[in-house]
Amino acid sequence: MIWKQITEKNLEMVVEMNKVAVIGSLNIDTTLEVVNFPHPGQTVKAINKSSTAGGKGANQAVAAARSQAQTSFIGKVGADQQGKFMIAAMQEEGIETSGIKVEQEAGTGTAAIMLDQRGQNSIIVYGGANSYLTAADVQAAAPQITAADFAVAQFETPQAATIEAFKLAKQNGVTTILNPAPAAKLVPELLGLTDIIIPNESESQQLTDIAITDLASLERSVAKFASWGIACSIITLGEKGVFYSFKGKTAKLDAFKVKAVDTTAAGDTFIGAFAAQLLPSLENFVTAIDYAQKASALTVQHLGAQVSIPTVSEIMGSIQLRRGS
Repeated sequence: MIWKQITEKNLEMVVEMNKVAVIGSLNIDTTLEVVNFPHPGQTVKAINKSSTAGGKGANQAVAAARSQAQTSFIGKVGADQQGKFMIAAMQEEGIETSGIKVEQEAGTGTAAIMLDQRGQNSIIVYGGANSYLTAADVQAAAPQITAADFAVAQFETPQAATIEAFKLAKQNGVTTILNPAPAAKLVPELLGLTDIIIPNESESQQLTDIAITDLASLERSVAKFASWGIACSIITLGEKGVFYSFKGKTAKLDAFKVKAVDTTAAGDTFIGAFAAQLLPSLENFVTAIDYAQKASALTVQHLGAQVSIPTVSEIMGSIQLRRGS
């Protein structure tokens, strides 16, 4: 494959499209906007309510597609109207959906999101059909995985399915990206199949038992991932930026300073945009992080999950963004 790049004020843009296969969740997101989160036993009034396509996997696929990656999806929905809606929503984004199977034993996954006036969220997820994704389902979608440059997965679908997907990827020279969210105990076999791991700070702490309080604890955390055989790691730190380890080098990049309206899908946007921008050689690893941070900074300035995920032109036009310390 021939790769061509352009540079615009220090931001490189991949012109040739990456092929990204996402193995993950599809949910209907229902968001309730509140002034403050309720305390136990307290009832609060919602200011607004909306329902949209979501799920960590679907969000990451949309982010990759909007950054011009050729994107395919492997997952499950229920045999219901919500499932039909989710498949149609993916197709509208140009995402290849033949790997989305219909589960007869459970409904489409759902997520209830509470969003406060500071832009912070609290989320309850019902896995539904997502929990029924199997290794056999993944095998049926093998052509989408083996033809990809990157295979991306999260923890809203069973790890057994992810292991099967990552096995196929590794056997065919496809780089694997694991977003261990929501945090869960890693199956040891999955560690050896992961090339790049991207947790947030709380997920990193839950995986490594290392509380992230300063640069030294970040260094210890990425060293722990490296000891498990995961050579490349990125820990997202929200408004504090990101910390990465790549080819023996570690560094912290400050976040771009923006007014956050809604942080829903910020992490998913980062991962999808990163996978779309990263060259298969990984030579632009840091530049791809920069691009993904810009994408996330745009996402948090708008309400909603997928509706707030920016396009490549919007990200490329965000040169005015400035990092904060």
